[in-house]
Amino acid sequence: MATPLFAPFLILLLFSPASAHAQQIGTLTPELHPRFPTQQCTSSGICTTKQTSLVTDALSRHFHSISDPSVSCASADFLSNPLLCDPDDPASCAANCALEGIEYGGIGVSAVGSAVTLRQYLFDGAEYRAVSPRVYLLAEDGENYEPLTLLGQELAVDVDVSGLPCGMNSAVYLSEMDLSGSRSESNPAGAGYGTGYCDAQCFRTAPWINGLVSLRACDRQSAEPNLNSSGACCNEMDIWEANSRANSFTPHTCSSPGSFLCSSEAECGKGAPGVCDKDGCGLNTFNLGSPSFYGLGLDIDSSNPFTIVTQFLTNDAGELREIKRLYIQNGQVIPNTAETTDSRFDGISYEGSITEDFCAAKNSSDYLRLGGMKGMGEALARGMVLVFSLWNSEGDFMSWLDGLPSNGPCNATEGDPALIRAQVPDVSVTFSNVRWGEIGSTFSMSGGVKEEEVVTGPDIVTDAAVAVENRGARVNVVTGPVLGLAVIFGFMASA
Repeated sequence: MATPLFAPFLILLLFSPASAHAQQIGTLTPELHPRFPTQQCTSSGICTTKQTSLVTDALSRHFHSISDPSVSCASADFLSNPLLCDPDDPASCAANCALEGIEYGGIGVSAVGSAVTLRQYLFDGAEYRAVSPRVYLLAEDGENYEPLTLLGQELAVDVDVSGLPCGMNSAVYLSEMDLSGSRSESNPAGAGYGTGYCDAQCFRTAPWINGLVSLRACDRQSAEPNLNSSGACCNEMDIWEANSRANSFTPHTCSSPGSFLCSSEAECGKGAPGVCDKDGCGLNTFNLGSPSFYGLGLDIDSSNPFTIVTQFLTNDAGELREIKRLYIQNGQVIPNTAETTDSRFDGISYEGSITEDFCAAKNSSDYLRLGGMKGMGEALARGMVLVFSLWNSEGDFMSWLDGLPSNGPCNATEGDPALIRAQVPDVSVTFSNVRWGEIGSTFSMSGGVKEEEVVTGPDIVTDAAVAVENRGARVNVVTGPVLGLAVIFGFMASA
């Protein structure tokens, strides 16, 4: 993951009048956003198609010197040259740089209809190179991010992770980014070029953020940028982090709304006085003692496509009380399992979902300290940006997601990116049929329905906030937009 406004002077970008100097929008490569229509649904059964599209992050783009396009504005050659980039005047650096459009196939992004496939590796004629694509959902105007306000609502996404082995992470998540991409005079590109990223990790390694170089000074001896332990943060809701072997969903809270600056190692780090909850309050069914629920050939069979439905249920005061997960596969609604062997949950009513009691039992102290369920709900109510990504990790092989003995069935080396690239380089994930709206509106019930088993719209259950009582039961459904899933995936597979 990553972020948008790092060293102390970057406060000027978001909280002060804009500079007279600006980065340029490049003319070498046009920006053509892949179309990715989504649907917004109501409990009356109406889903309205929105002509949304996708945009990749600014960090994936060619960002080059205007005088010499072969020189990257993120390179030491540029950042250490006082004639091109004066470290005491970051806006002057921006004025000498241009941010280009991108060819999406070249970064592993392929969109067809309402489906997008992300690929981790591309063959360049000599070897497979990692591209780790990350894209954001753009509004119909193509200039701003689509705001999803999901408090008291649900989000449904069809996924195919059958091609993802141990060590891969296909992610669907929400970030409380500025909807314009922090567009300003210094950053005219904005959301249309993927600027403004932030998350709860307060990522601090990008040399440029929102049109300004993120260094106070340049180390002339090493010719490397000095990032000053600063970073940008915002609330984050990880809807889905998964491969074919394990998955989790995790809310992360921060101390302030929107996108904001952390200014020291302590503020940007874990624990007090850290301003964001980096660990989150996650739910991984394998970790909780149910290894047979999700995986290849299991209850949720990851060798075939399925739908994930994430519901953000509220209490009588309108505050977030529960984050619930449902799966839809082969015409059945399958509530997230409540099976657990973890004794920490013996004293609470654990029903396979994330609640304040669940997070307290897990001792998710930073999450609770920084607002807990109420704080996460407030971020969802303000509106967040939908993100899709695919990546792996050389540092930990993604063992925190899928590794033995606690998080999944993968051994200590299966997730090594070098092993993945050598053995199964054509790894990919497909996301499709994104829809959101009132509780129960993104899928429809049919036959054998038991009202207490699934939270649905008022046409099925009078109280739309009713919780699932029988977590192990399955219910037949007709999923509407999901019916085209086999056609879409079949087409993608042959493309």
